[in-house]
Amino acid sequence: MKVEAECAACIVNRAEAELTEATTNPALRFRSMVELLRLLGKEFKPTAVPADLGTKRDRLIKRITGNNDPYKRSKRISNEKALKLLPLARKLVEEGYTQRDRFKRACLCAIVGNIIEFDISGHKFTFGGLRKLFRNAGKDMVLDDTGKIYELAKKANKVFYLTDNAGEIVFDTLLVEQLKNMGVTVTVGVKGGAILNDATLEDAEVSGVNKIADKIITTGTDAVGLALKEFSKEFLEVYDSVDMIFAKGMGYAETLTEYKLKKPHALLFRTKCNPVANFFGVPRGKNVAKLIM
Repeated sequence: MKVEAECAACIVNRAEAELTEATTNPALRFRSMVELLRLLGKEFKPTAVPADLGTKRDRLIKRITGNNDPYKRSKRISNEKALKLLPLARKLVEEGYTQRDRFKRACLCAIVGNIIEFDISGHKFTFGGLRKLFRNAGKDMVLDDTGKIYELAKKANKVFYLTDNAGEIVFDTLLVEQLKNMGVTVTVGVKGGAILNDATLEDAEVSGVNKIADKIITTGTDAVGLALKEFSKEFLEVYDSVDMIFAKGMGYAETLTEYKLKKPHALLFRTKCNPVANFFGVPRGKNVAKLIM
């Protein structure tokens, strides 16, 4: 997926919000923004991928401000709030009469969790509002390949589950549980370093997914989405060896669509911006379960 014109404003606006969290030093904030604008002047082209530019922006901010995790506080709060909502989501999943129904409900809960993201222009959410979103998740599903995804997962021996955000990873545990109940070996991948509010090993432990999955590994780096040239040897070995990939969030959706894929990938995310919604031909603020091969 390539950038659209409005991606430039989103990248800059998000930088401003991150800088507010990263440092109180106005000189460092100003210098960061100057360097970011210089970077965009060179690299904001029709061939650019939004997630790649987001990675470069965040690395620039971390380098200049010296703050390696501007979203640390937000991630902690997200995990705490999500854990309190987990019983409600689990109840919704367990109300399914069949394995297929429970699988779909778990997918919906995992997708709703993807709404937990900060500083995207025009995207707002409240943890209190998540209760209603869980109940209306099916109505908000505008692209639903969960049936096809279920059939492929049922035949799979090994699955690689790539997480997105802190807080959201708590609800991912429900889908990982369903995959395990289907007899699938599940490896969960988290980010190797802080980037945005993406989940790391620390968040995996807080969420409890490390106790459910067969193995937890990291990407080995702090990149948004899939950056195969940067990811660790361990990650690439798992990625190449499994039968199927589950990929959460817009970052993976933006980057996986740039590759020639060799196996099924289930993209599960909320359309939190217009460019992503436009690419998949659906409205903004909706739930998507898209199978790409």
